[in-house]
Amino acid sequence: MAIPPKINPRLAGLEPSATVAINDRSNALRAAGRRIFKLGLGQSPFPVPEVVQAALREHAGEKDYLPVMGLPALREAVADHHRRVDGVDCDAEDVLVGPGSKELLFLLQLAYDGELVVPSPSWVSYVPQSRIIGHPLHVLPTRYEDDWLLTAETLERACELDEDQARLLILNYPSNPSGTTLSEERLREIAEVAERRNVLVLSDEIYGRLDHDGSHHSIAKMLPDTAILSGGLSKWCGAGGWRLGVFVFPKQLHWLRDAMAAVATETFTSTAAPIQHAAIAAYLPSHEIDAYVEDSRRILRGLGSRCARALRESGARVVEPTGGFYLFADFTALEVELRARGCTTSAELCEQLLEATGVAVLPGSAFGRPRRELSIRAAYVDFDGAAALEALRSYGGEPDRAFLETHCGDTLEAFERIAAWARELA
Repeated sequence: MAIPPKINPRLAGLEPSATVAINDRSNALRAAGRRIFKLGLGQSPFPVPEVVQAALREHAGEKDYLPVMGLPALREAVADHHRRVDGVDCDAEDVLVGPGSKELLFLLQLAYDGELVVPSPSWVSYVPQSRIIGHPLHVLPTRYEDDWLLTAETLERACELDEDQARLLILNYPSNPSGTTLSEERLREIAEVAERRNVLVLSDEIYGRLDHDGSHHSIAKMLPDTAILSGGLSKWCGAGGWRLGVFVFPKQLHWLRDAMAAVATETFTSTAAPIQHAAIAAYLPSHEIDAYVEDSRRILRGLGSRCARALRESGARVVEPTGGFYLFADFTALEVELRARGCTTSAELCEQLLEATGVAVLPGSAFGRPRRELSIRAAYVDFDGAAALEALRSYGGEPDRAFLETHCGDTLEAFERIAAWARELA
């Protein structure tokens, strides 16, 4: 007798994460012989630093279950890192370690009974996680004129709709998908509203160390009682596949930390032991790690600026990236020409780009933008980061055009292909 197809109704229409899906599709097209430029999945192009790789080799034999909250020595290293780098007053007992910050975010939404508040555009998994869990959702629009980032005024208006509603606001900066970041002044304005309106803040700072100028500010320092800092190894340490994320809680929110840890005992139990032992090396003070991060920033700063210029010159609206490795481009100025080609949604725009140019990008609709807004997100990561870092060590200056064309040539070609295709529309 066949099992009837009874799916949880909250999963109706749920599709695989857009970032995972575009990566799988890009790999399949490459395997079939097509030349594909992979600007879809936001995976760091840089290798895991050697000192961290060495620590993993050293601890490969670790096999015991570790405490659900995380390895004590790692929790201490994480707390010390955020005290030193971000000025956040925290210690080891405030840290919760998980198999990726994505998993911790899911547990947070499961544990906290409140409305999820997210800006649009925002990372692809915030909203689907909320829908899986069944929490109410409030999406806050942003504008190109505000660098596609939340403003204090927008948050204030949302809170006025129901002053008694418990809310969890997710801030991600530097932003995926826009590549822009919140200044200290704008963070303070948002923090003032959040504190006055009793809004819990999850500050997703996974790209914080990849602020292109090294001037990242954490709102957790401004909201010492009501902001949770989220981080991990995937972006600044090049270790996405290692699956290690961390949350840093204010002491006043240990009740929430404990609730998440209780659920963790019934789900993932603990994060992989060798990975936790190795991660200590990433968080401890280190000249090697600092140099690695600074060189990564230098390459991304120069490359992001070049890629943004190429898209702007083709007619797209693009804010100059200031952190991470993303660009968010709005092709509305070419709306008439695109619609004449049967391109009426951002998904159709991405399909036409992939077919015509071999460049794989993601539609703005995957990040919460309206379907008919002709926007895309592109990750400028399709290059050999290990070779680029090695070359930069002996280069003796900021990466210039010649350096970028030599060591990031595929990425530059991808953006030039997009730009050339857009220019041909006119």
